[in-house]
Amino acid sequence: MKNVNKYARGYFMPPVTSLKWTEKEYITEAPTWCSVDLRDGNQALVIPMNLEEKLEYFQMLVKIGFKEIEVGFPAASETEYMFLRTLIENNLIPDDVTIQVLTQSRDHIIKKTFESLKGAKNAVVHLYNSTSLAQREQVFRKSKEQIADIAVTGAKLLKKYAAETEGNFQFQYSPESFTGTEIEFALDVCNQVLDEWQPTADNKVIINLPATVSMSMPHVYASQIEYMSENMKYRNNVILSIHPHNDRGTGVADAELSLLAGGQRIEGTLFGNGERTGNVDIVTLALNLYSHGVDPGLNFENILEIIEVYERLTRMKVPERQPYSGKLVFAAFSGSHQDAIAKGMKWHDEQQSEAWSVPYLLIDPKDIGREYEGDVIRINSQSGKGGIGYVLEQHYGLDLPPKMREGFGYAVKDVSDKFQKELMPNEIYDIFNEQFVNLTSPIEFVSYSFTQHDNFETKVTVSIDGNVEELIGTGNGRLDAINNAIKEKLGLEYNDLFYKEHALETGSKARAVSYVSITDPNGTVSWGCGIDVDIMTSSVKALFSAVNKLIKD
Repeated sequence: MKNVNKYARGYFMPPVTSLKWTEKEYITEAPTWCSVDLRDGNQALVIPMNLEEKLEYFQMLVKIGFKEIEVGFPAASETEYMFLRTLIENNLIPDDVTIQVLTQSRDHIIKKTFESLKGAKNAVVHLYNSTSLAQREQVFRKSKEQIADIAVTGAKLLKKYAAETEGNFQFQYSPESFTGTEIEFALDVCNQVLDEWQPTADNKVIINLPATVSMSMPHVYASQIEYMSENMKYRNNVILSIHPHNDRGTGVADAELSLLAGGQRIEGTLFGNGERTGNVDIVTLALNLYSHGVDPGLNFENILEIIEVYERLTRMKVPERQPYSGKLVFAAFSGSHQDAIAKGMKWHDEQQSEAWSVPYLLIDPKDIGREYEGDVIRINSQSGKGGIGYVLEQHYGLDLPPKMREGFGYAVKDVSDKFQKELMPNEIYDIFNEQFVNLTSPIEFVSYSFTQHDNFETKVTVSIDGNVEELIGTGNGRLDAINNAIKEKLGLEYNDLFYKEHALETGSKARAVSYVSITDPNGTVSWGCGIDVDIMTSSVKALFSAVNKLIKD
């Protein structure tokens, strides 16, 4: 591509090696989660949510289990100010939930922010100013000392207005554009703010280190976080927070590695909605933890309900292949995948295994409110016999013999390919009925009777092209006798009669289903299926269906 040399690396590695996080295998406990859907997420919407929509969204976040929720920038607009006052004055904030508000380091903005918080039971006041080299040089045209003074002045103002305002407040500071800031300077600014706030074990503060723009590979961000964690003053009294964006598509990786590196808290949004390419996706992060056997502390057992509310209120769409939450994320169209999943499901049922290990499925879809039948096995022209057979068995109780599954699979794939569409379970069942079940042309079975001496003798009444005829045959069993009658009367050559049957339902009125295959002299196998309340009749119908297939083919 052109102009590649114009893109210099704009991030800053720590001055010392910070790689202790690489020695850890996985995250052992969930971080503190802070949803910023109502701030970062809302400001990224083409049509921001109104007051009623924000209230509904807030209630959903509470229901999911968020204990910290950033509700907005109350000094920025009347809607955000009124939303915060509505929450407080109508007592809509549960006692165990802390709200968070954002403010720039400017006196009149901080003053109005605390006015909006009057009476808050628990609130985090989030102070920020940009510290990056690019912003210092191009936007503010200020020195490091001047930028640090903005942060410290804001820290002092937070103390001043908090002391004058009714409520319970915790302080948070973000060196915005942290990833584009020289790491020693970012540490110095944070330490100056901490010196002003003097955090204690009973009054901890939050230092939030945002990847406002994701500028590096994830391991670099993790090393930056580890350096800050190991060199920050008052570390035991500081909650180290991570706020990754997703410019490079690595938001989740940034967050996970940073948690290994000392991060204790994550700010993000449901499904990653945020400016540009978005914030880190908390649903993915939380369910990644869940897939490793770590309780994320958030409830996504009803993911489809959450998606419905999210899409309706934000007017955004969850992509079909979004991890865990996408409509098709558990769906397998590939034949080999479907076969492995179907066999894995059956193995788990047989073994009653508590540990989840089904091939191709990272977690059990049912644990987040998804259904196997509609979400896992999806049928199109790429599907295989295993998946197609699985659909018939799960939806209609038809347990096709393996060889019949193969033949039927080709029939289904041909239909899907012809019409260029995915086939629903009822369409697959209709194809099976039309091509294999109780076939009556050109030979229609009418009735039979048996007598038994040394062998079984049968009289079978059939209708051939509208003419009723009677077939006579003998055999060592009922089905063998009928089979011989058919072959003798019609002069058909076939052998290798295969038979399988099972009940289709339970109870006194249950139907039986039978499967029969026959092989002609050329080795071509024809399958038939019979369904009837009488097991013998179902087997006879299956045989006649196979014979009709043979004649037609």
